[in-house]
Amino acid sequence: MAGFFNLLINMGPRYVGFRLTYELRRRTGLLKAKFPTHPPLKSFTSLHAWKQLPTQFFFESRESLRNESLSAASKLPDASLQKQFNEYQKGNLLFFSAKYYHISDWLTNQTNQYQYDASRHWTEIPDFSPTAGDIKYVWEKSRFAFLYPLIRYDFQTDEDLAEAVFKEIENWIAANPVNCGPNWRCSQEISLRVLNWTFALNYYKNSPSLTEERFQRIMYTIYWQMKHVEANINFSRIAVRNNHAITETLTLYLVGLLYPFFPESKRWKNLGKQWFEEEITYQIYEDGTFLQFSMNYHRVVVQLLTWAFRLADLNEERFSNVVYDRARKSVTFLRACQDEKTGWLPNYGNNDGALFFPLNNALYRDYRPQLAALEATLGIESEEVEDKFWYGLKNASGQPKTTAPEPQSFSKGGYYTLKDADTLAFIRCGAYNDRPFQADNLHLDIWVNGENIMRDAGSYLYNTDEKWVNYFAGTASHNTLMLGNYNQMQKGPRFVWYDWVKEAQGTWNLEGGKFIFEGKIRAFVQAGKNIYHRRKVTKLKSESKWVIEDWLENAPNDLPIHQIWHPSDSFFEHFSIQAFTQNGSELMVALTEGWYSGLYGVKEPAQRLVFTTLERYIRTEIQKK
Repeated sequence: MAGFFNLLINMGPRYVGFRLTYELRRRTGLLKAKFPTHPPLKSFTSLHAWKQLPTQFFFESRESLRNESLSAASKLPDASLQKQFNEYQKGNLLFFSAKYYHISDWLTNQTNQYQYDASRHWTEIPDFSPTAGDIKYVWEKSRFAFLYPLIRYDFQTDEDLAEAVFKEIENWIAANPVNCGPNWRCSQEISLRVLNWTFALNYYKNSPSLTEERFQRIMYTIYWQMKHVEANINFSRIAVRNNHAITETLTLYLVGLLYPFFPESKRWKNLGKQWFEEEITYQIYEDGTFLQFSMNYHRVVVQLLTWAFRLADLNEERFSNVVYDRARKSVTFLRACQDEKTGWLPNYGNNDGALFFPLNNALYRDYRPQLAALEATLGIESEEVEDKFWYGLKNASGQPKTTAPEPQSFSKGGYYTLKDADTLAFIRCGAYNDRPFQADNLHLDIWVNGENIMRDAGSYLYNTDEKWVNYFAGTASHNTLMLGNYNQMQKGPRFVWYDWVKEAQGTWNLEGGKFIFEGKIRAFVQAGKNIYHRRKVTKLKSESKWVIEDWLENAPNDLPIHQIWHPSDSFFEHFSIQAFTQNGSELMVALTEGWYSGLYGVKEPAQRLVFTTLERYIRTEIQKK
């Protein structure tokens, strides 16, 4: 009961009331009745009429792009794209930019061979099931992001892959009846599928493989997918309220814009635009940080904003000014967190491998292509990347970027960054008004010359054993303090945390050639009242040396504090770390079992350093040898 009231306080009565009502409707079958199966076939327009529509896409067609050329910065095809195509021919797909799986159908989880029943209504299929395993391994192919490497390979080699692409779409339609099976379970997955089919339809619009019969089947399925999205939109806008809602509202707008012949298109377009603007305004804070507290999920929004701005601009439409302002501030924030040598960002927050529109050869952790494309839509000068070619932004010009003063503070979201010489420091220090994913306050990420020498352990899997959920989401996998075995917040079921951190302050100062961060949070409520963790990080200007001081106030005397670090594999070759008590006595380091997940679904043993003391102060020095 205490957990329920904690949830009510944190999430609010609107959320709790909606979830209870939604679950009641699902269990009684009322929700199921709202989503019909096997609706009768209906024609909305002809293939010829669709081709004559005045609406504009990123490009005219495959043929129009044949007259274009990619810049010298994107020499293609490269080995990675060739490998993806070769593996595709063998029936293998790259999942989450991490691992190839042999995929024979649309319903089998390849990690455990569990096969979903495509005849069951989607309301009867759970997101989480120990037997079924992680449902994302079924959703991944059905997103159809794998079409982008095929289309890029087609363009670069002039090998026409239209027939292969349309056979995949046709096969999916046959295997996934309307509103049945796991691939109708999530409205965001449906929305992504529609966007990716739309990209392929426009690229191959003049291909003989796109027959009238195929076109009609695809339009019928797009229509019913969007009917599903609209009918279930409140689940995303009230119960989930994250990048799902942004994806779904944007797709409603874009389908209404690009497919004006559906009976609901005008409503979808108007409501979708209104809701999208509301979601961006709510979810991206005033300082450009994002309510999901995840670098990768913020990149999802960056890509969606690129679609939104580019297609609106091509069709002489515009969003409210606040949407463009939040986009610009998002770029500023993410660039502040980015290692300039590699283009990587900290492995921070939920990382489920989401990269829905892979339009380049960059490594998955390299954010430069997606940021550059969004910058181009905003008129900001940016790197030359392949994404800009596909969005029709290759010649986009803008004003040169200005370098923001360092260090930088993003206090609304709770992030503090410092770029000094060839180093980057990233500190998390924030209170929660929106649902946290992990207990990671006062985590410190350190980068030197492109290497993440003190890193975040990652998030691993969406649906896995409790042991791994607790480790990767818990305080134990971050570079911060634990009190005994307590996380900073109390772990609830699944994605739920109780006793959110509600007090947090942080500041940067420059004193006598030293950058000094000072932060403070109130945490560990389950261990006592008014327990505060204070952290001071001192960085010597132009030197690779950091001094980290931690204080714990009002904590029970019998509980030790553990200062935790996750060094890179090569850390000790070039750096040293020492910790001391208040009186200068050196603390011995314990090498404990740790894990690192750089890509979704992949984990590997890693060094984990722990300094432990019953005192309430630790001073740690990290420096280059």
